[in-house]
Amino acid sequence: MTAILALFAVIALLVVPLPQKVRLDTHIVTVASIQRPPAVVFDYVTTPAHWPVWHPSSLAVRGAVDHPLEPGERVVEEFLVAGRRGSVVWTVIAREPPRKWTIEGVIDRRPAGSVTYSLTSTADGTRFEREFTYRAPSLWFAILNWLFLRARIQAESDEGVMRLKSLLNGTSQH
Repeated sequence: MTAILALFAVIALLVVPLPQKVRLDTHIVTVASIQRPPAVVFDYVTTPAHWPVWHPSSLAVRGAVDHPLEPGERVVEEFLVAGRRGSVVWTVIAREPPRKWTIEGVIDRRPAGSVTYSLTSTADGTRFEREFTYRAPSLWFAILNWLFLRARIQAESDEGVMRLKSLLNGTSQH
């Protein structure tokens, strides 16, 4: 009987949502040098209609997709990330053209993470950095993330930023 109770306690600890003050965040960072001015790169990446063109996880985007988004604007993105299909509502929370842009996502009324684009002018164009930050909602998710998900999400992000680089540098195969 004690073993069964212990098993239930362990299962409960794994699946119960973590308190907000427990931060098990993952940061997926990808960097590329793009041979275009920062303003051109900034306008392209902050226009949601372009996301499915360059990021493999972005299936479709609806809402205000035809222009660089301003703070407070929202779009809904259909995604396929690490084998999981879903829908996220992104809201722009920071915009400093052409240097920085941040969106926060919500899935089913729960925080889903943030994406920040940081752009720096270089002699050859732009250093582009994409950072996707997401929180483990449970210990079970944290374990799965550590074992499987993080590497897949990093690979998808790397592929997306390389596609972006090829596209904007004019060397895209798409």
